Amino acid sequence: MAQAMLDRRTLLRAGLAAALLPLGAGGAAAQRRRDLVLAFIPQENPEKLIGDIKVISAWLSKQVGVPVRGFVTSDHAAAVEALRNGDADVSFMGALPYVIANSQVGALVVLAEVYRGKPIYTGRVFVRRDSGIEKLSDLKGKTIAFADPISESGYLYPLDAFVEQGLLKREDDLKRFFGKVFFAGGYQQAMQAMVAGLVDAAGASQYAELLLTPEQQAEVKWIAESKPIPSHTVIVRKDLDPALRSKFVAAMLKLNEPEHRDLLKHVYSPDGYVAADPAAYDGVRQLAKAYGLLK
Repeated sequence: MAQAMLDRRTLLRAGLAAALLPLGAGGAAAQRRRDLVLAFIPQENPEKLIGDIKVISAWLSKQVGVPVRGFVTSDHAAAVEALRNGDADVSFMGALPYVIANSQVGALVVLAEVYRGKPIYTGRVFVRRDSGIEKLSDLKGKTIAFADPISESGYLYPLDAFVEQGLLKREDDLKRFFGKVFFAGGYQQAMQAMVAGLVDAAGASQYAELLLTPEQQAEVKWIAESKPIPSHTVIVRKDLDPALRSKFVAAMLKLNEPEHRDLLKHVYSPDGYVAADPAAYDGVRQLAKAYGLLK
């Protein structure tokens, strides 16, 4: 397993430490650059992402008129830090890291993904079909892998499903219910750990099942689903040149056009993008505060 068990205090210290730092000189350094840098979260195989980045960066370079390059971060917190210090101008991330980035470094949401006609989705708790686990209470004393400690569908919302069923309280140490809790580093990694029997369950996006092979998909099921979550976002650092930001947004919206839709598979494969409504993320912000992830 990629990462060891973390308690809530460790999460706040380690996972969010970078994001909580004040905005430094990185913005000024970024302004001196003559390119546009994209930070990608490893929600799936990082090697695949590297290939995707090359394709979408080359296309975007032609659209926005400046060189575009990208890199894969270690996790959501690293992406927030990259925006903070000017190492990245744009990042593709979930709603929870967005509200953290917005609160701590002033990052702006510009686009929302659309899946199956909606800019919302859910988190689920997955188990193997042969595990004998039928409901959340069956996971008492068991092991679970979440995708990332700063992920809404890969941690916060699936976890809150246990709270809604009265199995946990939001202030509880998770070890009071689970045997062990792991953060695997992404949706695919959490699902693969569960399929391989390294953990009993996985908390991930409702679409994480699609990251498995067809044979593996037949081996898993979900036993709980969260309330709706605003879809993943595209965010930018607050001091990105407004003209460049507008060109980038216009280019990304071109991906909705039939002749460009094949490129969507290189940005996590949504159905398309829509302009984001910042107010849509208020519920995520409130839940983050309830768990102590935001003040």
